[in-house]
Amino acid sequence: MEHVDVLIVGAGISGIGAAVHLCKHSPQRSYLILESRAAIGGTWDLFRYPGIRSDSDMYTLGYNFKPWTQGKAIADGAAILDYLDETISEHQLRERLRLEHKVCAAAWDSTTARWTLEVQHAGKTVQFSCNFLYMCSGYYDFNEGYTPEFPGREQFAGQFVHPQHWPEGLDYRGKRVVVIGSGATAMTLVPNLAREAQEVVMLQRSPTYVVSRPAQDRLANRLRRYLPAMLAYQLIRWRNVLLQMFYFNLARLRPEKFKERLLDMLRKELGDAEVEKHFTPNYRPWQQRLCLVPDSDLFQVLRSGKARMVTGPIDSFTPEGIRLQSGEQLAADIIVSATGLKLLLLGGMQVRVDGREVDLADTFGYKGMMFSGVPNLAVAFGYTNASWTLKADLSGEYLCRLLNHMQASHKPIVTPQLDDPHMQPLPWLDFTSGYVMRARDRLPRQGTRLPWRLYQNYIKDLLLFRFSKLDDGVLRFSEPVAAPATRPAPPI
Repeated sequence: MEHVDVLIVGAGISGIGAAVHLCKHSPQRSYLILESRAAIGGTWDLFRYPGIRSDSDMYTLGYNFKPWTQGKAIADGAAILDYLDETISEHQLRERLRLEHKVCAAAWDSTTARWTLEVQHAGKTVQFSCNFLYMCSGYYDFNEGYTPEFPGREQFAGQFVHPQHWPEGLDYRGKRVVVIGSGATAMTLVPNLAREAQEVVMLQRSPTYVVSRPAQDRLANRLRRYLPAMLAYQLIRWRNVLLQMFYFNLARLRPEKFKERLLDMLRKELGDAEVEKHFTPNYRPWQQRLCLVPDSDLFQVLRSGKARMVTGPIDSFTPEGIRLQSGEQLAADIIVSATGLKLLLLGGMQVRVDGREVDLADTFGYKGMMFSGVPNLAVAFGYTNASWTLKADLSGEYLCRLLNHMQASHKPIVTPQLDDPHMQPLPWLDFTSGYVMRARDRLPRQGTRLPWRLYQNYIKDLLLFRFSKLDDGVLRFSEPVAAPATRPAPPI
């Protein structure tokens, strides 16, 4: 059984970043990265649909240690994969990477201060052990996307596709395509499909907010000509962080003002009637993630007539397409169900602590990355209102601080302990998006105050993760528990 100090599960943007932080800030620690898929990249390798791109700018989605130097701030999936592959090469991570290793279960033993992992590889179950387990496996089920129970779906005579498993070589040229959904995936698909399809209909159950921004950041591209790459990157990164925080807080403090400003921008693109019908939700901005479209590409295809919006609930599928509850018929050769993800923490891994199975729904999240009563385990979980990597970077740095403190104090076990039995449990995510609401009862809870409270605020987290006291009275540092003595057998 192979043993290392730290096992990182997942070779996507979080796992690769975590390995670099270990190399930089805790180089004495041995580590491995276990990845269930046959390639690195996580989300950016899994999704292959036309136009796959980031829905955040790469100055904040990129790592804090590696500048983004390409011209486009809103990058396509292939460019992001190249960025991740460069990171692996620059920091010699490949020899520490184990592909096609799926972690199925992890068992903690307090007498040895070790996790033992059951891992599927090449049709066999193998074991690894580690002192600290860092889960960077993302937040959704990689094997299956969410598809609602559509009445009559089996009647449809055409192709039915989920973007999470886009068929290689799917021919949509000259076809009638209906894209169900109004999230980031649908917003990306529609303008890209419209280039070659006969007709594209974006079908949403209810209106959604959308905002456009330039795909290229002119200031960033100009600064790179005159400043060192890292300095230019950090300046733009901080500008974007602060702007995003300003707009998010404005949306929370002055929702009606923010909403009206947003709708005014949309009216300039599409006109009053379209905005009122399709882009004026009944919820406040940022109660769900705000969808971004680069260079108004969605609005351009809507104005040109290459695509159109339809808003209304589905009655049933038919052999020819979809019938809405309004009675409207949508003819389709291909239906794409861009209806979201199945939220799944820890990649569905079973967790046991000293023989007791852990249900994350019974735990409270510590700083959004550890769980009450669960020793030596952390998770990378990004922001819902900003780029994922901002929080993943902070979590990776904090993990190194924690490991170094444990080594210096000769206490190899750290466990967040919630001593307040009256702590009010709040939902882990203060978000009303469908994928969050469907999984809310399976997620950990957050509390009403630090360090059990999640603020979705990068600056607060930066101060908390980099400068707060590690031995804070909540984290319990300890030594391995002595195994119970075995009683001698009684004489016969």
